[in-house]
Formats: sequence, C-alpha cells, structure tokens
Amino acid sequence: MVLVTLLWSTAGVVSRHLEHAQKFEVTFWRSFFTVCSLLVILPLFQGRQVFGRMRHSGAALWWSGLCWSGMFTFFMVALMLTTVANVLVTMSLTPLLTALATRIFIGHRIPLRTWLAIVVAGAGIAFMYASQLGQGMSLLGTLVALCVPIAGAANWTITQHAHAQGKDIDLIPAVLIGAVLSSLVTLPLAWPFQASAWDLGLLFGLGLGQLAVPCVLAVVCTRVLKAPEVALLGLLEVIFGILLAWVGAGEVPGHDVFVGGSLVIGALVTNELVAWRLRQ
Repeated sequence: MVLVTLLWSTAGVVSRHLEHAQKFEVTFWRSFFTVCSLLVILPLFQGRQVFGRMRHSGAALWWSGLCWSGMFTFFMVALMLTTVANVLVTMSLTPLLTALATRIFIGHRIPLRTWLAIVVAGAGIAFMYASQLGQGMSLLGTLVALCVPIAGAANWTITQHAHAQGKDIDLIPAVLIGAVLSSLVTLPLAWPFQASAWDLGLLFGLGLGQLAVPCVLAVVCTRVLKAPEVALLGLLEVIFGILLAWVGAGEVPGHDVFVGGSLVIGALVTNELVAWRLRQ
C-alpha cells in the first residue's frame, strides 16, 4: 500500500516536466493509456470472462465508472491550473465528504469524532482558500480540485449502497469504465494534439504506472488491510506528492498549504486512529 501511494503521487511531478501538452490533452492521454493498460491487465488478473461480467453488473458499476471519470478528469485539469500541494490537500477531503454523503443519502450515523474532523478539515481548506484569495491568486484550480473529492465521495457512497443491497461493485472494471469515459469526454477538447514524443512517453508512464498498476494493487491491499489502515496509508500520497513536486520540480509549498494542510491531515489521522482504537 505504501508503494501504491508512492505511484499515485507521481502525477504532480511528472506533469511539471511536460513540454507541449495542454490541460485536456494531458487528461486525454493519461486516461487513454490507462484504458490500454487495463485492457491487458484485467484479463490477466481476472480472466477473459471479466468483460462478459461487466455487461451484467448492473447500473451501480456504470455509475461508479462515471464517478471515476470525474475524478480522473478533474484531477489532471486541476494539476495544470494550480500547485500539486493544493490539489493533494484538497483531494484528501474524500473520506470526510464520503461520511457526509452517506449520512445524507444512506442514513449512516456519523460519530462525534468525525464531525469534529469535518469541522477542523473544513477550517483548514477555508484558510487555504482565504489566503490564496488574499494574495490575488486564482481559485479556479483549487475549485476544480474540490470536484475530485466530491466525485470520490459520490463513488464510495454508490459502492456502499450497492454493498448494502448485496451487490458488490468490482472496482477495477469500474476504473476501466471511468478511464474510457474520461478519454471520450476530453478528446474533442484536446484536439488538435500538441504533445511531443517526450510528453507521450511521460503520459504513458502515468497511465500505466500512476493509475492502472496501483489501482489493481490497491484492490489487492484492501483484501488484507483493514479500512482504517488503508485510509491512513492512503494519506501518504499527499506527503509523497508534495515532496516529489518540491524535490523534482522545485515547487515549494506556500505557508497557507502548510497551515491548512496540517489541519486537514491532522484531522484525518486523528479520526482514523481513534476509530481504529475503538474497533480494537
């Protein structure tokens, strides 16, 4: 799972070394290469019958794929509009937004500790937004990044609702559907292509090594690790991503990111550790 988060975290630093590819073209090629990779990996991992099962998996699989598509698309566009640190810290809100979504749409009870975590993390994000606005920075990239945890929360809510009805969603085919939809949506916006051969090589690496392979590994990890362990280890993506962008692209996080990000990550870690302790 540590390897998974390290692979996920490479998107930011790699995107900073692209030569000519623009926002939607970057998103298209990464999603397209993810599709190509999963079309090879899926039959090896689950057998050729996996594609037949997808046709009979019901609407929940396709709704999940739509959510994955939104996550893929908004994430890469946000990376091209704002700093890696802003995107990753904003993305880390997914567990808390999921808790809110499941409370509203499914009726799940939210413990007091999670309500407190939501308030503290919300304060951290608000501080980041206010600081950037005060410095005259554009909030567009951060607002686009906020769409990623919203789509993620919708995805996990759909997954939990399907599980409650005895219909578990196979996440890897859902990722494939999401990548296909993301490619189709961004293709008209990406035309005419401007990516160089260097760009295509980097984007192929993202499609295979930053999405396809770690997503398959993450599914394997969830069969062994408990949910709090996965959630806590998943936060390493934020730390790895900021460090890689700092060391590999010279993108130094601002003071607002350190303060706001510390509140967000601290709230998430505390919430998961308390939940883990109570379960034990």
